[in-house]
Order: sequence, then C-alpha cells, then structure tokens
Amino acid sequence: MNQQKKKFVPVMLTPFLENGAVDFEGLTQLTEFYLEAGASGLFANCQSSEMYHLQPEERIQVTKHIVRTANGRVPVVATGSFGGTIAQQVDFIKNLHDQGTEAIILISGILANKEEDDDIFRKRFYQLLDRTEGIPFGFYECPEPYKRLLQPNLLAEFVDTGRVIYHKDTSLDIQQVREKIAGTQHCAAFGLYDAYMAHAVASLESGAAGLSCIQGNYFPELVVWLCQHYAQKENQTMVNCVQQFFIKHMDLMHTNYPLIVKFYLRKRGLGIGTFCRTSHTDLDHLVKIGLEELERERKLLFEQLGITAVLG
Repeated sequence: MNQQKKKFVPVMLTPFLENGAVDFEGLTQLTEFYLEAGASGLFANCQSSEMYHLQPEERIQVTKHIVRTANGRVPVVATGSFGGTIAQQVDFIKNLHDQGTEAIILISGILANKEEDDDIFRKRFYQLLDRTEGIPFGFYECPEPYKRLLQPNLLAEFVDTGRVIYHKDTSLDIQQVREKIAGTQHCAAFGLYDAYMAHAVASLESGAAGLSCIQGNYFPELVVWLCQHYAQKENQTMVNCVQQFFIKHMDLMHTNYPLIVKFYLRKRGLGIGTFCRTSHTDLDHLVKIGLEELERERKLLFEQLGITAVLG
C-alpha cells in the first residue's frame, strides 16, 4: 500500500457576478478557502469551473488568476484540450502552460470521438506530446462530452513516456482504479486522483495519490482530514463515519451542481454569488431541506473530529 502523503486537489468552481462576468475577487476568496483548508494542489478550468461555458480567453484569465493567487504555495493544473485542429490545441496548451501551470489536463472524451478506437486516441495524444516541448500532461475522464475511460494498459503506456503526471479517475470502479495504480506505481512523478467518494478510503488504501472530488467544494476540510487519517488504526471508527457521510449525501451533492454548492458555500459565509452559466433552475424546497440536514451533520462531524472550520 502506498503510504505517502495523500493529497486533496479541488476541482475548482468559477464564481460569477450577477451579470455573468467572471468574479475575480470571488475567485481569490475561493482559492484562499481551498488553500487554508489544506489543499495540496488546484485543478483549475475543469468541469466544476463550467469550462465549456467559458470563452478561450476567460479560460486563460481564470487560470492565470488562480496561479497568481496560489503564488507557488501549491501546484496548479488546468484543462487544455477543447477540440479543434492539433495545431490549435497545441497553441492553447502552450499558452495555458505559460501561465504557470504544472501540467495541462487532457479530456479523454475530446481526444477521440465515441466511435473512434484507442489507436486513434493514442495517435492524437502522441501528436500533442511531440509538439509541446516537454510540457507535463494529465488526463481527466470527464463525463462531458462523453465519458471515455482510459484502460489501465493505455494509461500505463502514457505514464511511461515520463510526461504524464496526473490522472483524475471517474471510472467508479475500485478494481479498475487498482489496476491503473498497479500499472503506474513505478513512476514516482505520477499520481492517480479519485473522483468517486463512495470508495474514497479503499482508493487511498490501494495507493491512489489522493482525491479530486466535487464534495471537496462543499467542505474541503473534511476531504483533507480523510486524506490525512484514513490509514490510522486508532481513527478507523471515525474514518468509517466520514466515508458513510459521503455515501449518504452523494446524490444530494450532485443535484443541480454546481448551483447547489455555490448556494451552500454562500450559506457557509464565502463571498461568492450563486450565478451559474450552466443552469438557471433554482433549488427546490426539498433540496434546501436536505442541505440543512447536510450542514447539521457536517458541523457535528467537525466537532467530533476536532476540525477547525475555515468558514462557519
């Protein structure tokens, strides 16, 4: 089992003003919130950031702002593949990397269409690799435009290039996670970060480098605690409680996301609005009642675990 320090890497939100413009002051507050909670890295310009609803220049500006705010305290990775010709993708990747990112994340469902096989996927990846002059990469099995899972042998092949250092896994399959870890554990620079909190403890025990999940946008302090304490025998009762807490509230925390988490963070005291470019549907009464229960249980867990909340 990989006992190295486990890391929480938030999948960052993008705060917006009520007129729909990016709220850079709110983005600063959000970044500091993650860092004060103990995040070991930041994943900017991802699906939680509403990246498909940002203009190319906004993707650059948002990433640049996050890198400047982090100011070397933790590494920042950001999505750099949004389709177009290989030349267009290379230009954007280089521009994004020039903002100070540690690695550029490639969306598996964009490198190849659903009907295209792994040979085409492999060819396009190596085309990008050959034209990007040593820039480190990572993969994200993003649900949009469609979820394309990387097979363990393919991921291992890419990691062996020495240029792939990050993988955000969304397979929801602990056996596949274990196979991916087994095929890449010889590379010290690489880390698999699991998005699926229903098997978070099992994933960490199996050698995952850490967690990169939407639940960390609600209470990053709790995900950091789990990364730090999952293997401590004296804490196993509370580790199990935290794991069950995430399982119990899984469906709620995905409801009308990311609006729901912006609403929740505002209730916790973060100075960001709830405007989303992805959805204009309000939260219904039952969802808000569910959030009240979530908050009560969250506060109780923090008290039991001795966690000092960054926000109320």
